Amino acid sequence: MGSPTNKNHWDTVYETKNPDQVSWTQERPETSLNFIASFGLGKDARIIDIGGGDSNLIDCLLDEGYQDITLLDISEKALEKVKIRLGDRAKKVTFIATDITEFKPDHHYDIWHDRATFHFLTEQEQILKYLSITEKNVKGFLILGTFSKNGPTKCSGLEIKQYDEESMTGQFETHFEKIECTSIDHTTPFNTIQNFTFCSFKKQ
Repeated sequence: MGSPTNKNHWDTVYETKNPDQVSWTQERPETSLNFIASFGLGKDARIIDIGGGDSNLIDCLLDEGYQDITLLDISEKALEKVKIRLGDRAKKVTFIATDITEFKPDHHYDIWHDRATFHFLTEQEQILKYLSITEKNVKGFLILGTFSKNGPTKCSGLEIKQYDEESMTGQFETHFEKIECTSIDHTTPFNTIQNFTFCSFKKQ
């Protein structure tokens, strides 16, 4: 991430592939929704989905009545697909097209959700930028999902960094307290299995 090459990569992916042609598609992101519900916040909680692409999480959050939702992705093509799918409901969502390491939020978030963006940050400089952004701009809870040590080593042809509970917790322990970590098997549209590490944290 962090380069025009990667932006072009993701724009091409979302422009040329349907949801049933990419491995990360979920009909309903139950793990993410369960974590969000577990925090017990009101429907006015400020939620941001990092690198959500054209996933169905935004649709589900709107269905459940959440009123302050932001979707950030490096690919404008992905955001356009979501806007088209949502129709009039897109007016209820804030869309931000940027690389996460260059994100400069203008307010804090109650819930920061990231399924499979953090693991694309393979250089220490990128990771430190991400940690700094979450430290400054998350005032409530953090949800992270990455490929586990038993998961793939690449996604969409790009190298990723695998995490287990210990290594993920170690990255965030300075400013966040771990609530729960779990191992999740994701079944892709191609009927292959990808193992994820999912952790939730509370800002200290």
